[in-house]
Amino acid sequence: MSKVDIYDTTLRDGSQAEDISFSLEDKLRITEKLDELGISYIEGGWPASNPKDTEYFKKIRKTGLKKAKLVAFGSTHRPKHPAPEDPNLRSLVESGVGHATIFGKTWDFHVAEAFRIPLEENLQIIHDSVAFLKGRMEKVFFDAEHFFDGFRANPEYALRCLEAAQSAGADCLVLCDTNGGTLPGELGDIIKKVKTRIKAPFGIHAHNDSECAVANSTMAVALGAVQVHGTINGYGERCGNANLCSVIPNLKLKMGADCVTDGELGKLRDISRYITELANLRHFRHQPFVGDSAFAHKAGVHVNAVMKNPGTYEHVKPELVGNSRRVLVSDLAGKSNILRKAREFNLEIDEHSPLLQDMVRSLKELENQGFQFEAAEASFELLMKKALGLHRRFFDLVGFRVITEKRKEGEGSTSEATIMLKAGGHVEHTAAVGDGPVNALDNALRKALEKFYPELRKVKLQDYKVRVLTTGKGTSAKVRVLIESGDGQQKWGTVGVSENIIEASYQALVDSIEYKLLKEEE
Repeated sequence: MSKVDIYDTTLRDGSQAEDISFSLEDKLRITEKLDELGISYIEGGWPASNPKDTEYFKKIRKTGLKKAKLVAFGSTHRPKHPAPEDPNLRSLVESGVGHATIFGKTWDFHVAEAFRIPLEENLQIIHDSVAFLKGRMEKVFFDAEHFFDGFRANPEYALRCLEAAQSAGADCLVLCDTNGGTLPGELGDIIKKVKTRIKAPFGIHAHNDSECAVANSTMAVALGAVQVHGTINGYGERCGNANLCSVIPNLKLKMGADCVTDGELGKLRDISRYITELANLRHFRHQPFVGDSAFAHKAGVHVNAVMKNPGTYEHVKPELVGNSRRVLVSDLAGKSNILRKAREFNLEIDEHSPLLQDMVRSLKELENQGFQFEAAEASFELLMKKALGLHRRFFDLVGFRVITEKRKEGEGSTSEATIMLKAGGHVEHTAAVGDGPVNALDNALRKALEKFYPELRKVKLQDYKVRVLTTGKGTSAKVRVLIESGDGQQKWGTVGVSENIIEASYQALVDSIEYKLLKEEE
């Protein structure tokens, strides 16, 4: 099968999901991970919609992506703003990226009720918007919003909308099942009719309101779609978008599509979990391909057969998507994951070494306590180095105290942290204030250490997330703290777990500092 471009909209459509709000730093980190996955196009957001997306496009241009092309998202021009004067279209050009996607109305119902303009005027708007961008950007994709609903209501008008974008030079016409209500059979019939009129390349953008987004996406590719839109883990508004964690392996492993390399596909599970952590959500255990249970076997008959030949109860090899087989009665997973991560960290571990089994056991104990290392690579690297005897202590804690004070209703609270530690043969006792207890503790910790390790002055806490792990226990629940730190050259994540949020934060802060100091010695 020919080339199929994967178009990721996790940062825009995915962030519209309930309970998801990516910070600017989250978006930058996710972009780099999507590039590692071999995504062809990454939709960074809508430059004109909010300051965060505007800042994202300024910062992301400084990131050297290896494969992915960045895309700015927007709409056709407004009825009262000609294309050259439309601020939305101009913001796409000014985003600094070479690719743009604009959506336009293709359902006559929307044109009449939302725009309240004549149908012919909408056709002109589509044409003029695409033409304006084509003269200023490398590629322009047209998202035919509500296309399948529009085709059912008025086939001729929906097709004329596509023809308007095609005549203006759109590089790809993306057929959108915006309401997510189209079934695969009907979608296939409509696409066949589209192909009799449209000669431009086409793509698919499916929502999952009928649980058919992945099936509709693969159906479209089977009928000639060259671009597939979706999000990691299927995040998106309402019931979500086509789940790229299922779309990508289905296209590559089942349909033979050229979409990502074997090596990139092998990173799928890790990247799925990485983005789940940044979204501050729980991992969906039963998610196909990348979930913990995707290749887990429990029934006796299944286990017996799988141990003889995995193909008896597995539709693909788990290693192809970065997952691993699990036998629930006696869990056999773990070693391969440790060895793979060791290679990433340039650590040598003999696969027959007793230390390897100790690491697996330690990892499982920590995960049982609530630790997760997908977005805390620095903590995991420290864990491995401790097991291998490659870690050294840079300081010892004597004690710390954090006080938060609120003096008057309606005013903000203040926090102060006092810390005592031993470093370089000396005892250091200092205090610092902060915007909150964690910020105060971070300031005090680094203030105490900077005279011994001046390189810590470059380290900044860039992001901070808290996840409640034990439900039903109220304020005594165990929490997981995920911290992102950076020094202007690189970023790293660390993790801490405790019933006390300050203690969990301290664990993550210490890992962050130790990681930086160890890297300085390498």
